[in-house]
Amino acid sequence: MSDLTHQSDHIVRSAGNALAHQRAGGRRRRNSVGLASARLKKQHVVKKVVRLFVAIVAILVAAGVAGAILNGIGFYGVMLTVLAMVVAAFVLARYPRLKTPRRADLKTPDVKQLVARTELWLEHQRDALPGPAASLVNDIGVQLDELQVQLGAVDQNHPTAAQIRKLVGEDLPEMIDGFRRIPQRLRDEQSNGTTPARQLEEGLRVIGGELDSINRQLAQGSLDDLAIRGRYLEYKYGAGIDGDSGVPLGDQGSGVPLPEFSKQESKS
Repeated sequence: MSDLTHQSDHIVRSAGNALAHQRAGGRRRRNSVGLASARLKKQHVVKKVVRLFVAIVAILVAAGVAGAILNGIGFYGVMLTVLAMVVAAFVLARYPRLKTPRRADLKTPDVKQLVARTELWLEHQRDALPGPAASLVNDIGVQLDELQVQLGAVDQNHPTAAQIRKLVGEDLPEMIDGFRRIPQRLRDEQSNGTTPARQLEEGLRVIGGELDSINRQLAQGSLDDLAIRGRYLEYKYGAGIDGDSGVPLGDQGSGVPLPEFSKQESKS
């Protein structure tokens, strides 16, 4: 009976922990914060595969040369070759590891590179944040992806680029680092009507709002161009589409004139 009671208590405790975990944000997403960080990780994996391919080819060439010189490498030579390939695959699959950007790496004049590095940096900070803050970090990653698409046409000396460097390269990392410096037991402690965790959430929302504003400012030029192009097309073709009038073709029409068959028949 005591064993049954112990098992029941364990089940109830596990269910309570699972519910608390879901209320705190559930399982943290292990995927990339944004497309830029995913692209950096993919490039890293591709480089690893290339290194592994080169290493295996080099081992096979070395084994072939040794076999040509020694008139065969024998059973042990084949085993050593296989072992060398296995060791190379094991080492090159683990090393070198993808370097996590440090705060100093985020201070780069190239805003596109800054956005990609910040996404990768956020990805490694996300698991240390409360659930709601981690969700806001994911939302910021989407906004950074939108921002990077538009940065190709932005001059590095433009005031908007300086604003991005300040917001993404300084303010955002400093806020998260400041929260992580607070001891774990004090992060949910009330102070002046709020908690550090709540202050972090509010700060991330402010940064998300600023990123949305920057995205809208950068997109405004494209929106204006699209509107002008639309008005031009409407002026040139719109009336013709409605059936009133279109591009004038002239009074005489166009095309190849047809022969006058009546005159040809009278001559005959």
